[in-house]
Amino acid sequence: MEKKPSAPTIHTISDNYSSKIELAYNGSREDLDPYIPSAHRPIGSNTSSFGALAHLLKASLGSGVLAMPLAFKNAGLVIGSIGTLIIGFVCCHVIHVLVKTSQQLCVELKRPSLGYADTCDLVFQHGPKPVRKFAPFARELADWALALTHMGACCVYVVVIAESFRQVSVVYGGPNWSVTVYCGLTLVVLIPLTQITKLKYLVPFSALANFVWLGSICISIYYCLKDQPKISDRNLVTSISGIPTFISTSLFAMEGIGVVMPIENEMKKPQHFLGCPGVLNVAMTAIAVMYGFVGFTGYLKFGEEVRGSLTLNLPQDEVLAQTAKILVACVMLLSFALVYYVPVDVVWRKVQDKIPARGHRWALAGVRFVGTCLLVGIASAVPRLELFMELVGAVCLSVMGLLLPAIVETVWRWNKDVTLWSFVVWKNVVIGVFSLVAMFSGVTYAIMAIVDEL
Repeated sequence: MEKKPSAPTIHTISDNYSSKIELAYNGSREDLDPYIPSAHRPIGSNTSSFGALAHLLKASLGSGVLAMPLAFKNAGLVIGSIGTLIIGFVCCHVIHVLVKTSQQLCVELKRPSLGYADTCDLVFQHGPKPVRKFAPFARELADWALALTHMGACCVYVVVIAESFRQVSVVYGGPNWSVTVYCGLTLVVLIPLTQITKLKYLVPFSALANFVWLGSICISIYYCLKDQPKISDRNLVTSISGIPTFISTSLFAMEGIGVVMPIENEMKKPQHFLGCPGVLNVAMTAIAVMYGFVGFTGYLKFGEEVRGSLTLNLPQDEVLAQTAKILVACVMLLSFALVYYVPVDVVWRKVQDKIPARGHRWALAGVRFVGTCLLVGIASAVPRLELFMELVGAVCLSVMGLLLPAIVETVWRWNKDVTLWSFVVWKNVVIGVFSLVAMFSGVTYAIMAIVDEL
């Protein structure tokens, strides 16, 4: 009598599963007939690996790079340099974890691509039975963390725009109004700009903003390197109370997890996004080095007077410096509508089913109008962008950029190839604890500073 094969062990299942995932992107064994997500993506999803690298660098080297000198002010030159590299490594790792989980999920469920919220939702849906009921909560948390992050960035943009125009106005004999008044004046441009509902119409603004942004960064770096003081004139290490603020500001500046999944989903060869060297590793290395360089030189040059945007520290009596301020203000005016698209999309998906179809056009316009006024109002109430950076970095990016990816990986791999005592689980526990400590300490210091400001 023929002996029946025994049931496969968890180890065998894990090995077969890993082999299937690897073959789906790289393999050639026809007997497994793997599902290749990139082969089922729309024709428009044809971004090359170099193009994905350019997009990731462009998205990450945004307004945050000019905030790094402020982060160094709170940590000191030595701790700031080391901390920037550590935070860059952690951010790179959690993005790697999220993308790898999403790619494996695409193969398992035969989906061409998945976004951030979709990945969180489906991981819990197909995870261990006790956690499946949390799938809707995971999706909502991912959605709102993404929305609030971009809303915070919009508030930062408004404050930088207002402060930049105010400084230039004062120098050239214009009205010396408060930053709050200039925040309100941004509505003249932002209200019509945010009524653009199609992303394709924002492309020219984005393309122009990229060139203008490059020019303003170059001017800022020029002033940072000009007539630098001695290193001994600056703090090498500050008190431990500045570390939470350093972490929050660095997370706000460096964390680009919100744009990672859309970029990966548009790639022609998504298997090139991870790995060594890989698009992600190259991009995050360049970003960490660039951020560390700007943070170090900016704090070394301007010391304790450094502001939340480096351009606000540039000399008042030089035309080139004033040009940089105007360029940054224009970039953020042009970029506001693109960043604002994300929270509007999240809010609209929540409310559109409750509104009759014939009223969708006017309802969407109303949502955009009210949201723009609300964000400008918040920026006007607390016109110190340092506080927004710390609060957004502490709350939203600690959750979205660190905590959720760690939880998602643990849930997805549970009983596949990890158990309670696996290294992966404890590594993710450390990341989770770090994110919670960063969140609570950062929020505490940010709220205390806001209360003092009010």
